[in-house]
Amino acid sequence: MKVGACVLLASSAFILLAFGSTLCPIVLAAEESTGSQPLKYPSAAAGDVVEKLHGVEIADPYRWLEDEQSPQVQAWVAAQNRLTHDTLARFSALREQITRELHAIYGVDSVSNYVPRGSRFFQMKREKLENHAKLLVREGDYRAEPRVVLDPNTFSTDGTVALDWWYPSPDGAFVAYGKSSGGSEKSTLYIRDVATGRDLPESIPFTQYCGVAWNPDSSGFFYNRCPDPATVPNGEENFHMRVYFHQIGTPWQQDRYIWGEGRPKDEEPRPYLSSDRKWVLLNFYQDPAKNDLYIKSAEDTEPFQPVAAGLDAITTGDVVDGRLFLRTNYQAPRFRICTATVDKPRPEDWRELVPQQKGVISDVEIVDRKLIVHVSEHVHSRMFVYDLDGKLLEEIALPGVGTVTSYLPGIGTVTAFSGALDNPGLFFTFSSWVVPTAAYRYDLRTRQLEKLAETECPVDLSKYETRQIWCTSKDGTRVPVFVVARRDVKLDGNNPALLYGYGGFNSSFFPYYRPRIIPFLERGGVWALANIRGGGEFGQPWHDGGRRECKKNCFDDFYAAAEELIRLGYTNRKKLACRGGSNGGLLIAAAVVQRPDLFQAAHSQVPLTDMLRFHLWGMGAQWVHEYGDPGKAEEFAWLRAYSPYHNVRDGVEYPAVLLVTAESDNRVDTAHAFKMAARLQAATASDRPVLLRVEQKAGHGAGKPLSMRIENESEDWCFLMWQLGMVE
Repeated sequence: MKVGACVLLASSAFILLAFGSTLCPIVLAAEESTGSQPLKYPSAAAGDVVEKLHGVEIADPYRWLEDEQSPQVQAWVAAQNRLTHDTLARFSALREQITRELHAIYGVDSVSNYVPRGSRFFQMKREKLENHAKLLVREGDYRAEPRVVLDPNTFSTDGTVALDWWYPSPDGAFVAYGKSSGGSEKSTLYIRDVATGRDLPESIPFTQYCGVAWNPDSSGFFYNRCPDPATVPNGEENFHMRVYFHQIGTPWQQDRYIWGEGRPKDEEPRPYLSSDRKWVLLNFYQDPAKNDLYIKSAEDTEPFQPVAAGLDAITTGDVVDGRLFLRTNYQAPRFRICTATVDKPRPEDWRELVPQQKGVISDVEIVDRKLIVHVSEHVHSRMFVYDLDGKLLEEIALPGVGTVTSYLPGIGTVTAFSGALDNPGLFFTFSSWVVPTAAYRYDLRTRQLEKLAETECPVDLSKYETRQIWCTSKDGTRVPVFVVARRDVKLDGNNPALLYGYGGFNSSFFPYYRPRIIPFLERGGVWALANIRGGGEFGQPWHDGGRRECKKNCFDDFYAAAEELIRLGYTNRKKLACRGGSNGGLLIAAAVVQRPDLFQAAHSQVPLTDMLRFHLWGMGAQWVHEYGDPGKAEEFAWLRAYSPYHNVRDGVEYPAVLLVTAESDNRVDTAHAFKMAARLQAATASDRPVLLRVEQKAGHGAGKPLSMRIENESEDWCFLMWQLGMVE
């Protein structure tokens, strides 16, 4: 249901290659296959910092690397970048080829969902090799020729200024949007007049991770923003969000304060407008497993009233004709749909409409006065239509086994779809691992499915197949694993393989088109994704089973997936690599330390690695609900047991490691990667390289221009293919 979202790791669609219409893998000669001679790493003096935490002495020899502004640290970073680029420069021919492949696949137009507002239809579309997708609008008919409303490619010459999020007004007259630079996600809000294509005079700073709820007549909107950094203690610039109302045509300094004082500093409020445009709903996100939901009339100044407050649950809602429709996992770990009236919205007055399913009710939208229910079953999509009284009308026949996705106004791509209250058109996009994204319109009255557009691919994708296998974790839990490979790959145990994982923050990883993996697949590689605990693939118990004191289950699930790939003959330990980013970067760093015997190489992107100090940097204070609080003795013990940085041991033969971070990362501090790189470089007894890349004018991943993504991705593949013996 119309929910604002805070995404820890923003998704990017990387794509691939072709000469004409055919991929052309080659084997290239290199000086070394896996690094037969140890590298000479930049000097990093081990300090003598030792502190006693909960009666335990904790050594932190690379504490000095936390000061990224110091000349000493900057010189060390520059030396690490030179080492990484010089080490991988020997594979220049391979890198050039992969770059051509990525350019070829990105040289087609992208496809995204249609978002109707009034008589207008909005859509994001990137054309060929543009750095960013543009926001288009169609007038009057979804089949009309589009025109450009916003073109982020004009924001800067190098593509490092990005469109973060956008929210069209109910009548489609305006679009409120956020713009940030260098991947920082520190947005400034602007208002674009759709008819003229020009911005209104006012702008609003400090609006990162913003939600916008327009009022019914599009004359203003509710929104959330952070405080002026000068008014809060250092390090708290990302917290203390408050909700305000902005009247179009007035300076932001005059915006009316609505709510937020007295709430915990790390909560994130998200306002949004109901489908009937009469109510404003407000979510306070407390952690990935809990939120508070409030409601008020959009027409008056009465305060918000609680709908679901103080519950240990996730609840989102919508309103039609005075009736609340709620998606909630309160007393239903895989979610159910309940209804209530706006004058009696509390849980004791809820009535169940759609009970908990076999799968997880991932999302609900009200289109054509019907409930469109997206269910994730065995980690792929099913879509059902109910009337507003909870009667099942039909299951929509999807194009295949895959995932329904849609770019909705908000941060990133979410499993959702779009439509209007009194129009039969249901818009969605559909893709799978080897099925390119296509946009569809389903007519809820005629039951006709219309394909509006599809992503082209110069590669014959029929040569690949996807399997879903299951492995058994250490405690007996069955864990699904998707495996993608060429149909002619032999299960002889000799294939290079890459295992991807995340496992956190209730985030589910569904099958969707990832063309960036095709250069690897085309060269005989096996790509796998493990849906480990900590995610939301099987409801709240799956999340709870991989967080806080149960975090070790994430790692055990991941190792079980790796061992199953080996057991089934997909690969062997010398041919297996692992990759993940953000919380997934933590997973990979832990795998390096805990199971150095299992992986030949590891690629850890924007990772957490110091789990005893993560809460002191960036947005880390928000994540104690997920990981635990190092300030509490019991929770400190959980974290110390697996904190990658603190569990590196001298003299161990560690896998080859590529650590990646970015100077403008506003979520995960660069210190995590810095300290881990220094510690591993000093400790490893292996001749396999430990490399660090620090990206400039980049952040956690959101807003990165296509040209930079291709450049980084081609270098990443060189590292992995080198270590997996795919380069001779």
